[in-house]
Formats: sequence, C-alpha cells, structure tokens
Amino acid sequence: MPTVNVDKEELYKILGKHYTTDEFRELCFEFGIELEEDTSEREMASKEVGEVKAEGLSDRAILKIDIPANRYDLLCQEGISRAILIFQEKSKSPLYRVVEPKDDLVQIFIKPETAQIRPHVVGAILRNIKFTERNYNNFIDLQDKLHNNLCRKRTLVAIGTHDMDTLKGPFTYEALPPKEINFAPLNQTKKFDADELMTFYENDKHLGKFLYIIRDSPVYPVIFDSNRIVCSMPPIINGNHSKITLNTKNVFIECTATDLTKAKIVLNTMVTMFSEYCEQPFTVEPVKVTYPDGTCHNYPDLSTRKMSAKIDYINACAGLNLKPSEIAVLLNRMSLSAKVENDDSKEVLVEIPPSRADILHACDIMEDVTIAYGFNNIPKTMPSSATVGKALPINKLSDLVRREIALSGWTEVLPLILCSHDENFAYLNKKDDNLTAVKLANPKTAEYQVVRTSLLPGILKTLRENKKHALPIKVFEVSDVVFKDDSLERRSRNERNVCAIYCSKVSGFEFIHGLVNRIMDMLHVTLVVKTGTEIGYFIEESTDPMYFPNRSADIFLRTFDESSSIVTKKIGSFGILHPKVLESFEIIYPCSALEFHLGAFL
Repeated sequence: MPTVNVDKEELYKILGKHYTTDEFRELCFEFGIELEEDTSEREMASKEVGEVKAEGLSDRAILKIDIPANRYDLLCQEGISRAILIFQEKSKSPLYRVVEPKDDLVQIFIKPETAQIRPHVVGAILRNIKFTERNYNNFIDLQDKLHNNLCRKRTLVAIGTHDMDTLKGPFTYEALPPKEINFAPLNQTKKFDADELMTFYENDKHLGKFLYIIRDSPVYPVIFDSNRIVCSMPPIINGNHSKITLNTKNVFIECTATDLTKAKIVLNTMVTMFSEYCEQPFTVEPVKVTYPDGTCHNYPDLSTRKMSAKIDYINACAGLNLKPSEIAVLLNRMSLSAKVENDDSKEVLVEIPPSRADILHACDIMEDVTIAYGFNNIPKTMPSSATVGKALPINKLSDLVRREIALSGWTEVLPLILCSHDENFAYLNKKDDNLTAVKLANPKTAEYQVVRTSLLPGILKTLRENKKHALPIKVFEVSDVVFKDDSLERRSRNERNVCAIYCSKVSGFEFIHGLVNRIMDMLHVTLVVKTGTEIGYFIEESTDPMYFPNRSADIFLRTFDESSSIVTKKIGSFGILHPKVLESFEIIYPCSALEFHLGAFL
C-alpha cells in the first residue's frame, strides 16, 4: 500500500476540526484508509539515519497514511481532505470541467518515429494556478507517487510538468538519435546531448534507476516547443528552461506512455487534484493531440462514466437489507453520484467522476457502499449453510511424506518455483523440446525465465549457497512442478513431486536408495518384480544423462487405472548425479539425488 505523508495542521484546518490521534485513526478506518503513524520529519529521519544527521529538520507534525493501491485520487493531501469532507457530508463532489480557450487549442503533434519507443502522449493545461510552498510540494509529491505506483517506475507512463509561459506551442513529440538531442536538464545550466546525459545521471540515486528504460534504444523520445526548445526527454528528465516554480501561473502537463489508458488516468488524476487552485476552481484547459495518421483527440476527458449495480447484489454481498434510496446516499458520501427512481428500483445508477478510475465493476460499487455504511455496523450473522473444510488429498499425502522424510533425518528446503532456462535444461544435461516447460514471455532477469519442470535445480542451488555447512548435507523438497498441457483450458498442469539430495565426500547412493524404500514402505507399496503382475513398485537401470552412467535407476509403479486395468508407468528416478551437472551448479562434492511424482499414489 502506498504511504502518503500529510501535514497534520494543514489537514485538520481543511477538515475544520482538530482530532486526537485516536480520533483520526478511527476516522481513517471508517473511510477505508489507515493511519500508520503520527510523527514528524525529524522523528522519521532520526529513525532512518540517526539523531545527529536529523538535526535541523522540522518538528512539524506529519501524518503517515496508508492508501489502497487502486485509489490514485488519495495519493495527495488534496485528494484525502476532499474525499473525507465528502464522506462526512460537509462538502459535495466537485464538478470538473474542460474549458476551451478563446484562441486555438494548444497542440501536440506526434511524429511516426515515436512508435519505436513510447507511442502515446496526452496533455492538459492548468490556467492561473496559485502555488504556495505546501501545495507546490504536494504537486511534486503526487507525481512521484504516481510514478512509483500506477506508472510502474515510469515504464508505462512518465509525467512532465512545465511553466507554460516559458514555452510556445504547438509542441512536437519526436524520437531522435541521442546525439541529436541537446538541452540543459532540470536544475542544471550546462547543456548535454542525450548520451552525455545518460553518463551524467548513471550514478544519480533518483534518476539512475530509470535510465535502462530507453538507454539501449537507437532513438530517445523528446518533446519540443515551436522554437525547438526541449521540454522533456521522457521518461528521464524535464528541461531546465520550462521548470515550474512558486511563481508559475500556467502549468502545462504532458504524459508520455506505452499504455494510453494509464496515461489518461494519470493525467486525469493530476488535473482533478490540483485544478482546485486555479482561478476558476476545477477547470482545465484541453490540449489537442494529433497522431501520425492525422486523427486528433482532445485531452483530458473529464466526462463522467455511467454504471449500474443491482440492489439485490449489493445487499447480498454486504449482508445488509438497505433500501435503494439508502444505497444512493451512501454512494454519494464516497464521491459517486448515485440515483434511484424510487424504493422499488431494482438497480442503482451511478455516475463515476474522472478521479475515480478504480471503479470498474459492480463489486467496486458494492465495496464503497459497505465502507460508507461502516464495517463495524454490519450485523453479525451465522452462515446460511454449514460446511466442513478439509485438506486436498494431495496436500494431506504431501504432509505425511514430509513428516516421514524429516523424521528420517533430512532437512526440508523451499526454493523458488522460477529458474533460468539453463538451470532447468542444460545444467541437467537435458535438451529443451519446447513442449515441456512454461516460459515467461518477458522475464525481468535471466534467473527467472521458466517455471521449473523439476525440483532438482532449486535444491542444487540451495546446496551451492550452503556448501560450507558440515557434511553430509541431506535436504529434500515436496512441492509442485509445472508442465505445458494443451488439453487443459489454462494450457498447463501442476504435478506434486518429491525430491531429495544427499551430498558428502562420498556419493551416498545407498542413503538415497534407502530413502526410496522407506517412503514406499510408509505408503504401503511393496517391491515387486518387473515381469510379474503384482501391484507395487520396481526399479530398473536408467539411461538418464543427468546421472552418472550405470549408477542410476528409474522407478516404476504398477497399479490399477480408472477402469480397474493394471497399468505400469514410470514415476521418477534416482542415482548419482553426473559430474557435469555438479560442475554447472558449482558443487565440489559428489551427490546422489531422488525425484518422483507423488500424485501417482492417489
């Protein structure tokens, strides 16, 4: 959950009441947010860096408030105070308006080259805005909160804000080679080309983490005004020429993006939160965006969205018996304009303001009804039906096997379910047939490329990181592996496997073989001969390249199928791991391993 720092004195002044910490904590709970801490800038810094370095910081009280991740309208003090006043019925929801200027609209022309890197841009202008030090800081802080939350660290959307009086439209949004972009970045007087800029900021704590987004691209996005002055090079930094200050009167906001929907939500959030400081409160001047194909769109779109929710659905989910008119009143307290024809209406009609992008479904409307009604006010009732929960058979069997192996002196481990492609195949002397493993389409790192098809890579990596421990090391895991399966709707299936590894100065094959026998005894599966017809398990020599030649065996299970016919199938294998496998995982001691499919015993 995002945390917003709000000036306590300023917030209480807007709310018209001075609360005790407990009173405000209760108000937050009623509204569906949470007061994390009543603190100060100095107190927060002293906890992080020590009291000595915190000297000189302000002792002015700050409220740290946890906000639901989807409530972008509450990521600043303006949004929180406005929503609480509406919730307390001390204020009504504002009407946001797009007001066109007397002259032509400011325009942004998108060049075709931007499709290579960030194809979308939207914009708006806040006219005759009045900044103070506090609301200016809130304006900057909201941008940071949106960048870290909805914008996904600027990968999806990047926000640029400019002093409109220092620029001249129309604007062009282009994508140029780095050497052709030259400007003085924010808070700098020296001009850099884009390559020099990347080098200059690569060690910067704030901006360095965003450079990778465009650094490897042959072209970088850039916004020019009509005089070819660089406004910004998204998603990295704005130009110093159009820097906004406390004296700025007209703010030009542009959002470049790879996701147009999120760009529009970000723009709407920015303008709806801070248009209250305009000379005409809650008014925004639109910007005309012209695409390479000639189509034009005006942004922002501050029209309301219409939705409906059935009264019976709301009451059933919330465990209430509210009249339609009561539901409408509760929704109005949550900044949603709700209407019903009469108390016999079957559904409530809701107009959703542009600030509430989180309302997507009837369940979101139902949630706001329950928040406004009060979670503590919902009557406690017994469930209409009585059921008894129990573990899934595979989970119950897994617990029994875990307990038995642990009692035999083995230590359970729990590695990650994702691994690299090489760890899953090449490191185990296996080839990828492209029919087995579920692969990630866009892995963030080379360590997490596929969903494992074997438990061995995870345990071998655990051994690698713990090889300084006293020998022997005996570890095991009982968990899921995943395989492609086009016969299923989700095109994949989970299988529960058991895996164990014995690592010492000698291979310890006999310990692994003994563990196989012990598990089978516990499962009441008898050892049978391959040529017979008795129900049970048997082993035969394996040719799996993962193991040392002539030092491994496959495990076969003979049992009844659904039609009561006798079937025999391979369920796993065990043996001494091949030296190449151990070398790939940087393990210097011989190891013996066991892995088999546990679901076959159900």
